[in-house]
Amino acid sequence: MTATRPRSPAARRLRIRVEGTVQGVGFRPYVHRLARELELGGAVGNDERGVVIEVEGDAAGVGDFLARLAAEAPPLAHVERVDADPLPPTGARTFAIVASERHGPAGALVAADAATCDDCLAELRDPADRRHRYPFVNCTNCGPRFTIVRDVPYDRPRTTMAAFAMCPACQAEYDDPADRRFHAQPNACPVCGPRVRLLDAGGRELGEADRDAVAAAARLLADGAIVAIKGLGGYHLACRADDDDAVDALRRRKHREDRPFALMAADLAAAHRLVQLDGAAQELLGSSTRPIVLAPRRVSANVTDAVAPGMRELGVMLPYTPLHHLLLADLAAVAIAELAGSDGPASSSPLVLTSGNLSDEPIAYRDDDARRRLAPIADAFLVHDRPIQTRTDDSVVRAVGGRPLTLRRSRGYVPAALALPLATARPLLACGAELKNTFCVARGERAWVSHHVGDLRNAETLAAFRDGVDHFQRLFAVRPELVVHDLHPDYLSTSYALACDGVDLLAVQHHHAHLAACLAEHGETATAVGAIYDGAGFGADGTVWGGEILVGDARGFTRAGSLWPVRLPGGDRAAREPWRMACAWLVAAAASDDDDAPPPSHVHRGAAHESPPGAPGDVAHFAPPPLPAALAGRVDPHAWSAVARMAATGLAAPTTTSMGRLFDAVAALCGMRTHATYEGQAAIELEALADRSERTAYPLPLDPAGRLDARPAIRAVAADMRAGVPASLVSARFHNAVATATAHACAAAARAAGTELAVLSGGVFQNVLLLERTTAHLRTLGLRALAPERMPPGDGGIAYGQAAVAAAALAGGCAPLGSGSSMKAKR
Repeated sequence: MTATRPRSPAARRLRIRVEGTVQGVGFRPYVHRLARELELGGAVGNDERGVVIEVEGDAAGVGDFLARLAAEAPPLAHVERVDADPLPPTGARTFAIVASERHGPAGALVAADAATCDDCLAELRDPADRRHRYPFVNCTNCGPRFTIVRDVPYDRPRTTMAAFAMCPACQAEYDDPADRRFHAQPNACPVCGPRVRLLDAGGRELGEADRDAVAAAARLLADGAIVAIKGLGGYHLACRADDDDAVDALRRRKHREDRPFALMAADLAAAHRLVQLDGAAQELLGSSTRPIVLAPRRVSANVTDAVAPGMRELGVMLPYTPLHHLLLADLAAVAIAELAGSDGPASSSPLVLTSGNLSDEPIAYRDDDARRRLAPIADAFLVHDRPIQTRTDDSVVRAVGGRPLTLRRSRGYVPAALALPLATARPLLACGAELKNTFCVARGERAWVSHHVGDLRNAETLAAFRDGVDHFQRLFAVRPELVVHDLHPDYLSTSYALACDGVDLLAVQHHHAHLAACLAEHGETATAVGAIYDGAGFGADGTVWGGEILVGDARGFTRAGSLWPVRLPGGDRAAREPWRMACAWLVAAAASDDDDAPPPSHVHRGAAHESPPGAPGDVAHFAPPPLPAALAGRVDPHAWSAVARMAATGLAAPTTTSMGRLFDAVAALCGMRTHATYEGQAAIELEALADRSERTAYPLPLDPAGRLDARPAIRAVAADMRAGVPASLVSARFHNAVATATAHACAAAARAAGTELAVLSGGVFQNVLLLERTTAHLRTLGLRALAPERMPPGDGGIAYGQAAVAAAALAGGCAPLGSGSSMKAKR
């Protein structure tokens, strides 16, 4: 405490309101300590909007308090606004923390879960500390927040810790303003807090409970077992990452054929042995958010190839709960014991730590459901009795050019609010897309984008979506008057929106939402040109879009160009079987360069013989392109001929401008992938294959209508593969072609629109090689390039974009004309 300051004869009293992420982050204890240091009187408490302070003392002291309040806030706090109003002095000389009050709708921002801090880790590892090896050690600077909160204000009775009454020692810490656990809502110890147990697949307890359960689980993992582990936001499935048999067994049991598994390394040094980390990636990895960070794999990484087949990168995270720290330390201890007396280094394997679910299901988070669903997969369960309020997957990020690129925004980031450049005049719900779904609630200037929900393609995920929407509406006091949805009529998110009663509806075109999301994230309201590339989105003309050059902002857009349209043989089936797109593009590429007519947008009933470019006029004598040697023996020749005819006639083959499907086609032509086991797999593997040193590009011209004509590039790909050119060079030349063509298409559209701002978004721009090279070309051409950072470029960012479009539409008094959006009442 500082020396006593003489009281000024002119006392001053202020009522201060602080808004932002200021509940559950040690803000009230911090205010208490600051006021005591400055010898001020008054009180601090939570309410439904944030933190309310009344502070009184001499004018200099009150001025210092106000100046330091936001600048010295705790590390997990984010102060958005401080308002101060004068009050008549009362003579208060002491300062207190008072009980939380709630007088209106909730508006306080709930903090995200934060990784265990260094002080708590020191206690965890100290044999003399009463929390030694306690798997739930936490304080005001770390621990669970969003995953345990049920309502606001954020106090223990409104969390899943309500059932755990603090023992006298914990209560004393909680009540002591000088203690770092002062008003730490999840505060607990082995005497009074949650406990961990190890169970077999049938639910029977294995070994002794509590502290020994973690060590026993580590021994099982060391022996090759698969263990289901209850974490912060749900269950994980874990096994040794260097054990081929264990990883193969996990893939078989989980029905996850190829999608990469995430890894957990014990510490930063262990992570460096697995992947190459630049400064930005290392900072992300060690941050309090603890995401999975994608980084280039080291050749010497102690990881079986089955962890991430065909990938140049590994997804690595560090422990973020005490339970994880203990488990990794115990696994290392087993390794040391096994190597005792040998000359080899005592280094334990990293753990595979993947979502606790079957493929396409939401992550399990309720205990009974987890044991039912995961019993066929896990040999044992490491569980605890602290309930999880909200299921939350791990976040996934990578560093690109020193900046973050978020691929999945969930644990550690949610539910941090994002600003809307134009405030919404009415509370709203944006329902997002179908794949990688998130939803968004918004009122005023704030938007709360949900955790990752998943692909809305089954009843389980739809139920998770409904539960999440209800929770967010309650938590942030948003009663939607406007519900926003995608144009696609068959999305379950659209069906949900259309079933809402007593609301207005707004339909927003998919790629417009991508454009608006990126602009909103960067606080931009100016007109921009956007290259919006993904797998599929329902176009304003009713066709399948996916390779779009748009010009506009949140208020509306025009379609300035697109990828050359081709047929999508079999519809959605083509996304699962990339060889179909290879066939369709070869059919299109058979056209002469003078054939500038795209295929018809719609194929009417009975129009089986409409001919797209590249198909001979007499379909009766149509000859399919030869089956490429790279696909021989992997694609049935009769199926190839049938699909070629579909592409030529348009029968069961809608038109698409999808850039994602073009990448699929090239991956198939390179012999990389004929059938995909997860969304985007062929394109991901094509990027991994590319030779980064290659700088030549295939021809990919821009035609007078603004179409990126990929037919010459396809012919060049096919010719190089026939000539025996390495597929790594073919992939690189194709990437270079798309990057160069995209930059020139954006520059042409920007000149016509009078803007220098370019946006690169959509799921295809998760491709780092494409993103970096397109960005470099845009800058060379004099454009300022923006890409998503805090929000995913893929469909996880759609809901935020929908909210931004809706806010702009409301600000303008109606939906933007010509934007592909429409507002209609539903009463």
